[in-house]
Amino acid sequence: METWTIQRLLTWVTGYLTDKKVDAPRLSAELLLGHVLSLKRIELYTKFDRPVDKAQLDQLRPLVKRAGEHEPVVYLVGRTEFYGIELAITPDCLIPRPETELLAARAIEFLRGRRGPQRVCDLCAGSGCLAVAIARNHADATVTATDLCARALSVAATNVDKHKLAQRVTLLCGDLFDPLIAQLDGPGFDLIVCNPPYVSTREYEMLDRNVREYEPPAALLAGEDGLDVYRRICAGVGPLLRPDGALMLEIGYAQGPAVREMLERTDLFQEVAIEKDAHDNDRVVLAHRGRRKSAAAAGLMPEETAE
Repeated sequence: METWTIQRLLTWVTGYLTDKKVDAPRLSAELLLGHVLSLKRIELYTKFDRPVDKAQLDQLRPLVKRAGEHEPVVYLVGRTEFYGIELAITPDCLIPRPETELLAARAIEFLRGRRGPQRVCDLCAGSGCLAVAIARNHADATVTATDLCARALSVAATNVDKHKLAQRVTLLCGDLFDPLIAQLDGPGFDLIVCNPPYVSTREYEMLDRNVREYEPPAALLAGEDGLDVYRRICAGVGPLLRPDGALMLEIGYAQGPAVREMLERTDLFQEVAIEKDAHDNDRVVLAHRGRRKSAAAAGLMPEETAE
């Protein structure tokens, strides 16, 4: 009987996924094989010559076929990494993107520039990637995360429990701010973050097949121009944000000017800035309320900016 080693399988699966025009075929092959063998990616290379038994091959075969049909590998293996944190993921949640790590980084930097306990709200929480990243990286932060989808919040609960954050992350099911009013017993949130649906109807039809056919439409679509959720956030954020708090939003690459104008029209924010991602696309809007933005809120270390 022909022997399949880890090295041989990696080569074959990579070639198969390349022929099927799957993005990042080598990485996808590593993730699939690592999942079936319960090995980390690095261990695949330290155990290159290890034979793979028939039961494992039988488990791998349908996963490779589904990946070749452009089903996201993250959904097939049920996990992904975000901001250095392993998260559970199911098709009920949008897959966290590397671009969203910029929003997490700016949120954490803002909180580190403030003193005392910090109250954070994460709207459209999905898998809980932002809530978990913020709570893990700022011990004085408590996070209230909301999402309209109960199934997505179930995944978020798994991630909160996995990282032992249940004492500092509260999950509420409801539409944007709706579940927060009854919960609000203080002066408001220090920071509100959101990676909302922001894909327009026209853009949705042009998305890659693996996104359009497999990721939840409700986590992507936001009306004819993709701006519906931003309008609703602007309308409701005022009573929930502290006088010296900040609102941070992920945006689509062409939405910066429109979202900035919406925020400026609220007259809530003294400063609204747009930051680009690693691909030079507008990606995060930083809106600071009340007082002049501190160095930490600007994403700079304190020593880089003098008051």
